[in-house]
Amino acid sequence: MRDFSQLLKDQMDSIRHDWVDAVARDRQIPSAESLSRTAIEDHIQLVLVAMSQALSQIEEDDTIAVENASISHGVLRANQGFEPTEIAQEYHLLRKVIFETIRPELLKGTAEELFRAVSVIDSVIDSAISQCFKSYVSERLQELEHVQNQLSLTVSELKRLARSNENNLSILAHELKTPLTSIIGYADLFLRQSKLERDRDSLSSLDHIEQVLQGGRRLLRLINDALDLSRYEAGKKQVIPEVIEVQVLIEAVIKAMQPLIDDRDLQLILNLEFAPRQIMSDPLRLQQILTNLLSNAVRYTEAGSITLTCQELTNHRWSISVADTGVGIAPEDQMRLFVPFEQIGSVKSPDSTGLGLAIVARLVELLHGQIYLASQLGEGSTFTVILPLEID
Repeated sequence: MRDFSQLLKDQMDSIRHDWVDAVARDRQIPSAESLSRTAIEDHIQLVLVAMSQALSQIEEDDTIAVENASISHGVLRANQGFEPTEIAQEYHLLRKVIFETIRPELLKGTAEELFRAVSVIDSVIDSAISQCFKSYVSERLQELEHVQNQLSLTVSELKRLARSNENNLSILAHELKTPLTSIIGYADLFLRQSKLERDRDSLSSLDHIEQVLQGGRRLLRLINDALDLSRYEAGKKQVIPEVIEVQVLIEAVIKAMQPLIDDRDLQLILNLEFAPRQIMSDPLRLQQILTNLLSNAVRYTEAGSITLTCQELTNHRWSISVADTGVGIAPEDQMRLFVPFEQIGSVKSPDSTGLGLAIVARLVELLHGQIYLASQLGEGSTFTVILPLEID
């Protein structure tokens, strides 16, 4: 009987190279776009070695090696932010590349030899997928547990700070119900499904975990925003000024926001030609202001562009503005935009907590500045923050 193991060993480098290319180009695996070839390749060499041993009539299957490699792969892909469907597509591409590479030689064998080779290759890849998903689920569950622990600690602090503000606490409790209900519902569904499918991996179960994590993150963001507001109202927000390279700070914020902007397929325009080189201010508060303004612009802009302009003004002042081509804000709603928990009817978003712009307004005041809004319904909005070049 023909032995295909040597054929697979001879073609191993070619298969690995073609598979990395296929993963990097595949639009169904966007998480791989920012990874190096080494990070994409990861454990595939070990899977191919185990597969060649399984095809051999002499050597024994090395199932432990492929299991260990796939377990590590699942943990890595979880940490790299891959979706379950992206991992499934990775293995689909591996199977496809292997068969395309060795197909001419396979067709030269008998029907029995062909059937055995296909069965062994499918069996090894299926085993790799199974182990990879198990470790992926485990890693996601650990992340969920970490988020839940953070929520518990943050809620405790929230209770302590919110006693002096019963009205806002009541509104906050109402806002917490939706994501919290989602967390409980999906967690319960996952537990019930896990009991029914103890020995089988399920993409739907993985999707449920993702929904739990998204709900937990949104809940944590809402609580943290509320805590920021409570600390400001309690006079616990302090300014720690230092010398700041303006362009460096802006570039750091843009780098963090770029994936969100790219995801909405928006154009980002930067006008920094007349920006001041250095200022004396609080870098953390400035980053919060800029991040919230950019997030707000992305959230309410379906198509078009976002323009960030920074320039030095007279009287030892400077300005930074964020303009979008989004939905715009009606004149009668503009005065209420900086009120906590207010979500204007014309620009309401399911992802908004109603706290972002309220926090921005208070941080601007903390930095001895002013914030202005110019907006027209249906044409977009421009938020401009004017600050002193130096603060004490």
